[in-house]
Amino acid sequence: MSLITIITPTYNEVKNINELSLLIKNICESNKINYEQIIIDNNSSDGTIEAIRDLTSKHKNIKAILNLSNFGHIRSPYHALLQSKSDAAIIMHSDFQSPPDLIPKYYKQWRAGSKVVLGRRKIVSDGLFLKILKSFYYSFLCKISNNRMERNITGEGLYDKSVIDVLKTIKDPYPYLRGLIFELGFQIDFVDFDQQQRMAGISKNNLYTLFDLGLVGVVKHSNALLRFMILFGFFSGFISLLISIIFLFYKIFNWYSFQLGLAPIIVGFFGMASIQIMIIGLIGEYVSTVLTYSKNLPLVLEKERINFNEHNEK
Repeated sequence: MSLITIITPTYNEVKNINELSLLIKNICESNKINYEQIIIDNNSSDGTIEAIRDLTSKHKNIKAILNLSNFGHIRSPYHALLQSKSDAAIIMHSDFQSPPDLIPKYYKQWRAGSKVVLGRRKIVSDGLFLKILKSFYYSFLCKISNNRMERNITGEGLYDKSVIDVLKTIKDPYPYLRGLIFELGFQIDFVDFDQQQRMAGISKNNLYTLFDLGLVGVVKHSNALLRFMILFGFFSGFISLLISIIFLFYKIFNWYSFQLGLAPIIVGFFGMASIQIMIIGLIGEYVSTVLTYSKNLPLVLEKERINFNEHNEK
């Protein structure tokens, strides 16, 4: 029977983790889903760790990873995903904003052949300001991204073992999973849901963490802004160089019309500025190349091979 891993990241979720684990158990049992749960905790300080220890002592199919410190909500669930050895894994945060009854919906689509099934929020529980801010960000990211992106997803959902095996080959110390999964090119299906209010506790997201997450998404999955800055740098450098040359010749042919020392300042400033801007543009191009190499992405992911047998290869 197929085994599914339910990954539930925690940080100060003592008021949620017990009820969440019980609800996951009831849902999986009622839908005849063979499952295990991996709780990965970011060094909670509110009693969550003690609650996790109690759960793991009572239920052997609940595993736990206790982080040495708070490694953030990007790296921690991704690390747990890579530790899964089951047939598929589901990432589901512990605040109940993504309802656990999504699990059988993910499972059903996976059994039908889907390799990646992501939760897609149709109604969000954010305030008006955050709704506008996130809507603008998702629209912007979708337009500049090198690959197809989807609005209102967080990376929560189901990942087949074959997908996880590919993710294990990628050496990215700060992976942006919701963008990376589109970059790999897998067929992605979605389960729409209405985001619920947090069950208990307080949200760990604030403007800084949202800004950090948004910036990571832009930098890692689009070089459009970098390309714009490089082109703008070369254009500005060319204009600066042109201005310096014009003033140089203007000074030569109109030697006494300039205030003393003004021509060398103008020519020197624009000449050096053009060189510096062009050098910065070249450095930007090298940074872009280094970023591409650092992802360590596979060259291709094969969908099918035909006539590749030992006899033909020899």
